[in-house]
Amino acid sequence: MISLTRKLALVAGIGLALASVSYTPPASAQVVVGVGINVAPPAPRYEVVPPPRHGWVWIPGHWQWNPGWHRHDWVPGMWVHERPGWHWRPGVWVQGRDGWHWHEGYWAR
Repeated sequence: MISLTRKLALVAGIGLALASVSYTPPASAQVVVGVGINVAPPAPRYEVVPPPRHGWVWIPGHWQWNPGWHRHDWVPGMWVHERPGWHWRPGVWVQGRDGWHWHEGYWAR
């Protein structure tokens, strides 16, 4: 039979372990880790852009590398809430010495 003290210690230990797994410290900087891909992305697909919507910005679709299938998959475009004073810079594939790299789209002033 386990003593009450050991049970409490065990429960406290499990609680600390779970807390350390679920805790995410606030990010002060963004780190991007990329891997060069030796397969060039296909040409962008033609997308029919729906009519403009007040307060929304159309983010065009793009090719995304799928490492499980070793191929590019198309990510369709979508509407996102606009950010007054900002404009969307779409992501782009760039060829480097070690292959192709995806640079994520972002909001710029």
